[in-house]
Amino acid sequence: MKFVIASDIHGSAYWCERLMEEVDREQPDRLLLLGDILYHGPRNDLPRDYAPKKVIELLSPWADRIVCVRGNCEAEVDQMVLPFPCLADFAQVFDDQGNGLYLTHGHLWGPGKLPPLPAGTLFLYGHTHVKDDHDENGVRVFNPGSVSIPKDGSHSYAVYEDGKLEARVLDTR
Repeated sequence: MKFVIASDIHGSAYWCERLMEEVDREQPDRLLLLGDILYHGPRNDLPRDYAPKKVIELLSPWADRIVCVRGNCEAEVDQMVLPFPCLADFAQVFDDQGNGLYLTHGHLWGPGKLPPLPAGTLFLYGHTHVKDDHDENGVRVFNPGSVSIPKDGSHSYAVYEDGKLEARVLDTR
């Protein structure tokens, strides 16, 4: 089973298009989105090619394969325009070996403040716009970084396949 994992698109049509090129190339079973899909938020500058309606158009063909959680920039109006659920604070998915992946944005639960999870769980979060991969009490804590507004220098996402997780950098053209 293969998942593409991304966070913090923030309405950037340019970076969402780069992401969807990778999704089309990777052909994952699911696209896992860790929040902050359409709006850039008051603390961020406008991302490159800010066009939330275009982001909706780019993500919509994958609607039946997207698992998305609410970021701190999501609002009820976003759910009115997105063809997939986006307002849950967390979601859990399992790969075909039964390994659990816990998805959240990171503003409610995050490093140092994990929900009660069994050892062996993969905790996925976004929010900080910085890639992260560490262990907390047997739980792997992973942040793929930000698709559109990275704070660590590289626009990124991740791929999970056969129990292996790897951060990837988007093509900057």
